[in-house]
Amino acid sequence: MRKMIIAILATAAAASPIAATSAEAQQQRQTTTVVRERPNGTVVTKRTTVNRRNVAQNHRRWARGQRFDRRYASNYREINDWRAYRGRRLYAPPRGYRWVRSGNDAVLIAVSGGIIGAVLAGAFN
Repeated sequence: MRKMIIAILATAAAASPIAATSAEAQQQRQTTTVVRERPNGTVVTKRTTVNRRNVAQNHRRWARGQRFDRRYASNYREINDWRAYRGRRLYAPPRGYRWVRSGNDAVLIAVSGGIIGAVLAGAFN
């Protein structure tokens, strides 16, 4: 009897994160259908909204010396013409480095290893 109770409790403890994860996934996306009747016909509009609170958790604070991984960068873009952003404190990247955008931050990364050389936080605000 005691082993059975322990087995049930262990199963419940293992299954609870799975249930919580699926509940969070259901909260992230919501679909709304709006039907409007007009004199010339019926208009059906389907809207899908995403809970931005969960998406914002993917934003990451970058620091010098970290390895840059573009999977964790929000709004990732390579900055090919750094001269166009001089007003945003960007300077010529040293040999072997390049500027990229992650959210509102400008990040200077090494081309070969992906190590961050500098971070200009809020450069694109």
